[in-house]
Amino acid sequence: MSGNDFTVAAHADSFARLAVANTTREYPNLPGHLVGGPEELVASRAYHPAFYGAYDWHSSVHMHWLLLRLLRDHAEHVDVAAVTATLDAHLTSAALAAEAEYLRAHPSFERPYGWAWLLALAAESSALGVERWTEALAPAARTVAGLVTDWLPKARYPVRHGTHTNSAFALGLILDSADAAGVPELVAPVTAKLREWFLDDHGASFRWEPSGQDFLSPALSEADVMRRVLPPDAFAGWLTAFLPELDADGGEFLTPPEVSDPADPGIGHLQGLCLSRVAALRGIAAGLPDGDPRVPALTRSADRHLTAGLPATAGGDFTTDHWLATFAVLALETGTG
Repeated sequence: MSGNDFTVAAHADSFARLAVANTTREYPNLPGHLVGGPEELVASRAYHPAFYGAYDWHSSVHMHWLLLRLLRDHAEHVDVAAVTATLDAHLTSAALAAEAEYLRAHPSFERPYGWAWLLALAAESSALGVERWTEALAPAARTVAGLVTDWLPKARYPVRHGTHTNSAFALGLILDSADAAGVPELVAPVTAKLREWFLDDHGASFRWEPSGQDFLSPALSEADVMRRVLPPDAFAGWLTAFLPELDADGGEFLTPPEVSDPADPGIGHLQGLCLSRVAALRGIAAGLPDGDPRVPALTRSADRHLTAGLPATAGGDFTTDHWLATFAVLALETGTG
């Protein structure tokens, strides 16, 4: 793989085609609906007229985010007509009102991962500036904001798993998105909760990572979110206590995971772990003060993970095709602006 391949532009066309195909593909489908009776045994599309595709709800949401991001930054490399038609078909006021109604009726559905991606989607639409999509998304974004506001006081402990329930990753995405999504009131309580959960943490170790189906690193996700809420000097000190294995002598740090069966839905998550680690490693490096001696080790590790993980986005297997390109864009863009 050449150096030119390590850009979003190099992959924009294939990623856009993948996202269009996945967001309009209704089956196979993994519904997240708790069935209360036989009358609720209906197709997922009945509950989710906007986000019925891409295998599951959260993947559909973030693959729509991917389409918006590519349209905003790489329109010259994608089929604009096909992307726009897909977004126009799904991001309608009626469809998103139904999605918002479902979220209100099922207040723990997709908490917090899917919530965070819905806000990221709304923020990306706002940044792109297409008024019809932004206005249609606004009620759903406000609904998520209300759910987050109700949930945070009850969330006494963070979830540190390396999968969808991970608290640090989702709250970091919410912080990144809140202002542009039109819900700036979330920034203060989310920041306060992150400091409450993580400020005193210390002594994390990669001996316990990864678990067998992680697509997020619990330790790196936590460090990456704390760089969002601490100034560089304070973050540098916190990171010293939290990740002592990241020493200041420039030694090698964190190798990519081995993926024994990419087509296995659980084991295949490890391909995404490579890419989410890239974004986290680059984010952590960007959050440190200029000249911090740990930055080269973080950067080298990110490069190794990107080399290992990026080829999987062209695997041709729906197991990974329905979600992995989003994390490739996060990996390629984080810390490069």
